[in-house]
This record gives sequence, C-alpha cells and structure tokens, in this order.
Amino acid sequence: MRAAQEKVDADTSYEIDKGVKLVKEFAVAKFDETVEISMNLGIDTRHADQQVRGVVQLPHGTGKSLRVAVFAKDDKAEEAKLAGADVVGAEDLAEQVQNGQIDFDRVVATPDMMAVVGRLGKILGPRGLMPNPKLGSVTPNVGEAVKAAKGGEVQFRAQKEGIVHAGIGKASFPEAALAENVRAFVNAISKAKPTGAKGTYIKKVAISSTMGPGVKLDISSADSAG
Repeated sequence: MRAAQEKVDADTSYEIDKGVKLVKEFAVAKFDETVEISMNLGIDTRHADQQVRGVVQLPHGTGKSLRVAVFAKDDKAEEAKLAGADVVGAEDLAEQVQNGQIDFDRVVATPDMMAVVGRLGKILGPRGLMPNPKLGSVTPNVGEAVKAAKGGEVQFRAQKEGIVHAGIGKASFPEAALAENVRAFVNAISKAKPTGAKGTYIKKVAISSTMGPGVKLDISSADSAG
C-alpha cells in the first residue's frame, strides 16, 4: 500500500481515466472493493436555495445488489413483484417497519400509499429511506422505479459541509466502465447546481477504493464541470 500511495501526488489533479487507473491499482484487498466518489461543493446547505439532491443512473451500475421495498396494493403490487421488488406490501409492510424489520436499501411507494408511508417518517427519514416524488420513488410506475433502483440508480444528497459522497462501482469493473460512471455522476451533480450557489460550485473531486488512498480528479475531463 505504501508503494501505491507514493504513486499519488497529493497536489496533482489527475484526468479521470488516469485517476481511475490509479485507484484500480490501489485496490489490493482480498474482497472486491467499492470505488467511491467524494465531491466538495461550494454551497451552504443551511439555505433552502443551496440544496443539492437528486438521482443519477450510472451507465454500468454500482455492482451492488439493492434490496427494494415497495408500498403498493393490488395490480401495482403485482407490477412491483414482476419487476423484481424484494419486499411488497401495504399496511402489513408498514407494521413490519414499525417493528424494526427493515431489511431493504430503497423504498418505492405509489402515491395512494403515502398516507401510510408518511406515518413511518421518523423511522425511514433518518435512514435516508423515505420515498420522495422528486427522486422518482413516489410514483405510479412502480415497475420502472424498481428496475431503475436495481439497475444502478444512485441517489445523492449534499451533507452539511457541502460534501456529496457515493459508491460508483467496484474495483473489478473495467477502467472504461468506471470512468464512464465517474463522468455520469459528476455531470449529474453539475446539472443539479442550485440557484443560490455562488462562486466556484465544484471545488474538489476525489475517488478512492474502500481501502485505498484518495486520488484527486481534474473534472475538466468530464463532459461538463461547474
């Protein structure tokens, strides 16, 4: 690992393709490390007009299998099951959640179920699981939402310090696939620039593997930058 770290100049921002290559070299753990991206944004999340939140469909997925729960009834429940939802229910699913049975990573709900789901806000909200129409997780098209979640859709939200962090693939991915995922994520953040953001919007971007050192990126090698 020390030899790998010595290859990275902390003051250098690498082009995306080169940065990805370095991160793959550093991923020497015995498991398939997650490749993560961290972006430092010039925003103050205390202000309503400087929030950054959204979803992005990574072209090559995340390499992680998400468990998706769907609140739906009747035909919509069947649609969710056919699309590959792991847990489907209505009041019965709400009761499971209230009892602490939360064995899923994403929640989708039909609009008519939000009265039931809304009562679970104090449980689902802190876990980042509350369905949101702006993120496409409150929708009558539950089948599409399930397939998107299973197919590599990543939700993002800027934290207090203006940091956005997400997993964007696995170290076993080909370099080109990881690079495309990086570009897709950076471009999604760029397009999500809030109206209240002043000055430099995207200040710093770095990628790393789970156990590897961070590598700063020059995002002018993405399609667009802030």
